[in-house]
Amino acid sequence: MEEPIAVESVVFDVGGTLIDPASSVGEIYASVASEHGWTGLDAKRLDGQFHEAWKSKEEFHYRLEDWEEMVIQSFAGVLEPSACSDIFPTLYRRFEDPSNWLVHKDVLPTLDALAGRGFRLGIISNWDQRLKPLLSALRLDGFFEWICISCDVGFEKPSSVIFEHALSRMGLPPNRILYVGDQWDEDVLGARQVGMHSKLIDRGSHGGSDTLKRLTDLEAVVAEAW
Repeated sequence: MEEPIAVESVVFDVGGTLIDPASSVGEIYASVASEHGWTGLDAKRLDGQFHEAWKSKEEFHYRLEDWEEMVIQSFAGVLEPSACSDIFPTLYRRFEDPSNWLVHKDVLPTLDALAGRGFRLGIISNWDQRLKPLLSALRLDGFFEWICISCDVGFEKPSSVIFEHALSRMGLPPNRILYVGDQWDEDVLGARQVGMHSKLIDRGSHGGSDTLKRLTDLEAVVAEAW
């Protein structure tokens, strides 16, 4: 069994780590399109095209124009770009609605336990200005001492800049921080390049030295460094 990691702070990614869309992106896209008169669209096709566009994205800075282009790519061969632009404002607002997001069942018990033990909690996330109101509506924001969002910093993970910005806000040495996220390159390696400890959360895995199969496993992974 691994020795616990002595830290003062545990920092989290958001999407895929703490929350996920309550329905597939394709289902939400098809639903909004239907509200605007384009009915009967194939949600699975839209979902697949969204994920392909997401995986291949470059120079994506979480701005309105970046999201609109993502919507256009997701509807490629289904709706004309002009139609995508028509429904985009509704789609954008839909993803700031807390009812369209699911907080994973292992999140609240983990945050409660870590906060109760005195760990300082934070967030580093590639997101836009909708994140803070969303976390507030989901009643998660109160757990976190600070929330560092890429749209505020001007750099996205895995850039060292966003991690270094977070370090400056925390006022802690990097080896006193554990970062947890669901992406190997963006989260695990991104945090390690500045000297933070890091773990991958993969709820479909069997766990391992670098991987948590549930967020509640963190309680045994960390030890108080004070």
